Amino acid sequence: MSPIAFDNSYARLPPRFYAAVAPTPVTAPRLIRLNVSLAVRLGLDPRWLSSPEGVAMLSGNGMPAGAASIATAYAGHQFGGFSPQLGDGRAILLGEVIDRDGRRCDLQLKGAGPTPFSRRGDGRAALGPVLREYIVSEAMAALGVPTTRALAAVLTGESVRRETALPGAVLTRVASSHIRIGTFQYFAARGDLEALRLLAEHVIARHYPACAGEGRYLALLEAVVAAQASLIAQWMTVGFIHGVMNTDNMSIAGETIDYGPCAFMDAYHPTTVFSSIDEHGRYAYANQPPIARWNLTRFAETMLPLLDGDLDKAVPIAQAALDRFDPQFQTHLIAGFRRKLGLATEEAEDVVLIKGLLDAMQDGEADFTLVFRRLSEAAGRDSPEACRNLFKDPATFDAWEGRWRERSQREPVPAEARRDAMLRVNPLYIPRNHQVEAVIETAVERDDFAPFEALVDVLAKPFEAQSGREDYERPPAVHERVLATFCGT
Repeated sequence: MSPIAFDNSYARLPPRFYAAVAPTPVTAPRLIRLNVSLAVRLGLDPRWLSSPEGVAMLSGNGMPAGAASIATAYAGHQFGGFSPQLGDGRAILLGEVIDRDGRRCDLQLKGAGPTPFSRRGDGRAALGPVLREYIVSEAMAALGVPTTRALAAVLTGESVRRETALPGAVLTRVASSHIRIGTFQYFAARGDLEALRLLAEHVIARHYPACAGEGRYLALLEAVVAAQASLIAQWMTVGFIHGVMNTDNMSIAGETIDYGPCAFMDAYHPTTVFSSIDEHGRYAYANQPPIARWNLTRFAETMLPLLDGDLDKAVPIAQAALDRFDPQFQTHLIAGFRRKLGLATEEAEDVVLIKGLLDAMQDGEADFTLVFRRLSEAAGRDSPEACRNLFKDPATFDAWEGRWRERSQREPVPAEARRDAMLRVNPLYIPRNHQVEAVIETAVERDDFAPFEALVDVLAKPFEAQSGREDYERPPAVHERVLATFCGT
C-alpha cells in the first residue's frame, strides 16, 4: 500500500496539458529539513518522509505507488514579452493529495531534472535558491499571506553549473495548484477553445466551486481578479517585492508562487527593486498593483471566447470585471494599513494619514517593518522614542505622530486592546535579505545548516518577541545591505 494517497486530477486532463516525465535520479540524497507540521496537515507521515524511502521520493529517486509525475505546459509574458511555450523546465508534479481539511494540494519537486520544457536547461536547482524559497515561502505563510509552501529541502550530492559549480538541491513545493495565468495563455495562443473550456471547468471545480452554474466563466474571471487584489494588497502591507511578476508566475488560485529574486524591503521607498534582471524597475514595489492588473488583463483576453462568442460583446464584459481590481485592491490595502495603525473604525482622512506616514518613512529612510512594530509597542503608552529614532530626521515623524494619536483617541477600543491588535499584525521578524544571504552562504560554503534552521524557526513566529533573538530584528548595517537578488536559473 502506498504511504501517500494520491488523487491526481490534473493528470486526468488530456495529454496536451502536460508531459509525462520521471524525475532524474540523484547520486546521494540527504535531507536538509522536513516541514513536519505541514506534513501532518497534509496527512503525510513525517517518519516515512524522513526514512530512506521518503527521502528517495523527495529527491526524485523513487516514486510511491499512485504518483503521476508530469511537467505542466504553460506560456507567459516575461517582462512584457510573450513566450508561447514555457512550461515546467525544472519542476515535476508528483501528484495531488487531499489534506486534513479536505483541500486538494499539489506535491511538486523543483530541481528534479530536465523535462520536455527545459529549453536546453539542466532541470536542476542550486542549493541557494532552494533555501531562499524555503525560507521566504514559509515566512509568508507565517505572516498569513497566501502562498505555496515548502515541505522539504534535500541535497542531491551533485553539483550544478551556474556561474560556478554549486551544490545541487531539490525543493518539495506544496500548492493549491500550479495553474497559472500562463496556463490559460498557452491554450489561447493555440486557439484551443476546447482546452480553455476544460481548464476553466477544472479551475472552477478545484478552486472556485461557488462560481459553478450559469455565468460561471465570468464568475471565474471576477473571482481571480478578487483573489489577486487581496493578495497584492497583503504583499504591500508586509513590504514584499516578488521580483518577477510574469504571467507564468501568477497563480490562478491567488497564492504567491515562484520565489526567485524576491525580497522584503528594509528602508521604505516605493521604487525599491532587488531583482538583478529587473533593470528598468518594471516589478518595483509600487508597480506591483498595476502589473497585477496588467497580468489580469492578459488572463481576461484568454477568457473572451468563453464569455461570449461575439468578441464585441465579450470585451466590455471582461473590462467590467477588470475594472473591479482597483477599488478592491484599494479597499484591501487601506484596511490592511488601518489594522497596522490600530484603527478599527473608518474615517475619510485615514488615507491621508497612511500616506503621511509612508511619505515620512521615505523621507526619513526609515525601516518599513520596524516603524510599524515600534509604533505598535508604544500604542497607548509613552511617546514612541524607539520608533522616532528610526527616522534620519525624527522631526519628520513627530509631525505625523501627533495626528495619529489624535486619530487614535477617537477609536472606541481601549488603548491596550489597540496595542495588542497592532502587535498581532505588525511582525517583528521578516526574512531580511542580509540574513537570508548569510545563512545561504554558510550552507553552501561550509555545509552548515544550523543558521538556516535557526532563521526558519524564528520566522515561524514573526509576531512574537523571542528572547535572545534580537539580532534577527535589526535592519542591515550599511556594509550588510543586499542590493541585488538573483534568479535560481
